[in-house]
Amino acid sequence: HSRRPQHFTMNRHPMMALHHLSLLLCASSSIASAFVGPSSISSARLTTSSSWKEHNNINKIGRSINCPQLHMVEDEDENNPLARGINSVGWLPSVFDASPSRSVFDSSMSSDDDDEETTETLPLFPLGGVVYTPNSEHILNIFEPRYRQMYNDILMNGSKRFVVSMSHPNEEGRFAQVGVLFSLEELKEVSEMTADRVKYICNHRVTGRVKLHKVLNPEAWESRDTYLKVKGTIIDDTGLLDEEKNDNDSDEAMDESIPQSMVAELKKAAAFDAAEKSPEEEALLQSFSDLVELQHDLTEDVRFTRASVKSFGVAAGTEIDPNLWTSIRLWQSYAEQRLVARQNEMQKEFQEKLVEFLKKEMGDGDEELELPSAIGFQDLSPELQNELAELQKRMTSELKPLLLEQTLSMQKILEANDHDDRVELMRYFVDAERKRLQAKKTLKSMFGGGALADEDSETIVEKKEAAKKDEPKQQQIFFDEGEDAFQ
Repeated sequence: HSRRPQHFTMNRHPMMALHHLSLLLCASSSIASAFVGPSSISSARLTTSSSWKEHNNINKIGRSINCPQLHMVEDEDENNPLARGINSVGWLPSVFDASPSRSVFDSSMSSDDDDEETTETLPLFPLGGVVYTPNSEHILNIFEPRYRQMYNDILMNGSKRFVVSMSHPNEEGRFAQVGVLFSLEELKEVSEMTADRVKYICNHRVTGRVKLHKVLNPEAWESRDTYLKVKGTIIDDTGLLDEEKNDNDSDEAMDESIPQSMVAELKKAAAFDAAEKSPEEEALLQSFSDLVELQHDLTEDVRFTRASVKSFGVAAGTEIDPNLWTSIRLWQSYAEQRLVARQNEMQKEFQEKLVEFLKKEMGDGDEELELPSAIGFQDLSPELQNELAELQKRMTSELKPLLLEQTLSMQKILEANDHDDRVELMRYFVDAERKRLQAKKTLKSMFGGGALADEDSETIVEKKEAAKKDEPKQQQIFFDEGEDAFQ
């Protein structure tokens, strides 16, 4: 379970009483389990198709036989960072390979580099297809015996940290060669409260990145008798690790009457206002501003507010807030909400038919009938079963590339060598979204559905609020937490 701030609002459709039901029906394992995060899909959810791994086999040279085509990939775009699809990012060899100990990263290093003092032996906790970023906080529920052991070990040796790396979407036992360092901040023993189903609830902060060189005990992945251990290099390109080392000194010098966190936030805010931007950072900021204006011209269902442009961070490190890592997480959340919005759109027609079916079966037209929160696949009519199966196929074929593209984009940014490379990648992804919307706007103009650029955004919202009474439509607006960010 990851804790993230809420950066968007949703106006509920009147039929959203069945919101959870529709998700249970439509979040098949082929989509929802494509990248399984720290919390697995509930067994109560309807799953009628196999997992992504079963749909996408990989041959010996690592090229996907049935890999979804990324929307962003264009043959004529030589600069596309995702041109090679899944292989656009670096992966460790599978733990099932004959010699899984050396990564692609290792092959470019001299043999002497393996013995440098910068490498460490660290526990590895793969968390599905989720990409985490520095200076974020996450909560994990720990229940597997091997990871209970891992937490006991990091508490006993005092390190209180481990590596989290994304799992390969098609190959079991293969992990991204760049992960992040989770530092344990708080641990609660909850075994008595959960009848030992969950041992610990743990809060973590991501304090750096890690380049993985080799898996030291690959046999443990299949035996599951203990957790994996890796040899890796910790990269503190956020300043968080140095910040931890200096905490004691700063505590002694701090006025005890002033909360330390408040002073730190004020310093970061002042630094944001005074920071000078490089030409590349200015270009990224301008690209983002252009994108936001275009989103409002088209009244996109999921969009940033204009106020978010002023607080879009592009600075390196964490001494300034907001910074580039803050904006990267914001972009990640935006991509996730686009995916959710498209899923809701695709399932709406089926949802309406499902409501009619349930009313007919249970209520004889009673409008006030309380509908169930879940329904089994076998309880649907044959017609609805067929429609659901077709819907799942369409959702898989359309949403899977979007999900993969979003995840690979974040992983590509995570493994970038330095801040300048991350700025360049972010600008590419922002520009790609802007070009997509520009093409949409052009088509809209060609077919007589011109953009609403001349209308004030507040007027648009007022019209939408009035229209909801007659023809409701789910609305999602993306914002930052400033007081002017709300539409």
